[in-house]
Amino acid sequence: MLKFIAGGIRFGAKVIDKVGRIIYTDTPSKRVKIWYADPKNRFYKTDFDINSGAVVFDLGGFEGQWASDIYSRFNCEINVFEPVPQYADEIKERFKQNAKIKVYPFGLFNKNMKTAIAIQGEGSSTLNKRDDSSKTEIELVRFIDFVKDNSINAIDLMKINIEGAEYDLLDDIIDNGYLPNIDNLIIQFHDFFPDSKERMERIHQKLKQTHERTFFHEFVWEGWKRKR
Repeated sequence: MLKFIAGGIRFGAKVIDKVGRIIYTDTPSKRVKIWYADPKNRFYKTDFDINSGAVVFDLGGFEGQWASDIYSRFNCEINVFEPVPQYADEIKERFKQNAKIKVYPFGLFNKNMKTAIAIQGEGSSTLNKRDDSSKTEIELVRFIDFVKDNSINAIDLMKINIEGAEYDLLDDIIDNGYLPNIDNLIIQFHDFFPDSKERMERIHQKLKQTHERTFFHEFVWEGWKRKR
């Protein structure tokens, strides 16, 4: 049984049978397989009706690849939030010649705090910590405070891949009435918790009041667009 990483999903297992076929042995791995079998998957995270004047938020920047893809396509302003210091430094170095890509060495959350994070590559998380993971202290800033302090009244596109913290973050955004200010959302929900599915579905019901879903791969990626 081999550990593998696929498009930002850091879990699951695969087994190779006697004739070399891959057999997926758990539900998360099957979800990833279905995602890659979808011929539109390469467009879901980059195909948006935005332009060079757009304001984009990337929550969970990791290596900055999504930011690079969006910038290459739209030449727009991108704000990358990456709380793991070594990853934030690497993204800053990558885009040091690009004034339109701003890198913030903290995460956005539902409160201001400092906490420990387990360093697990793209799956680094404050919530899903393996015993063998190295840990470091990170800073989290409340999303609502950040947009108010920086007079950001509208976001054209926001990607959320923050390893389990998306539930509390989205609840706070919705409860404070900021959701209608975000045109497009792509979200990776995580099933770290016993009630993950129920929490995700509750957020879906709230999202449906202002947005319509554009695609859905459960606990892999999903997209939402503000209703006009």
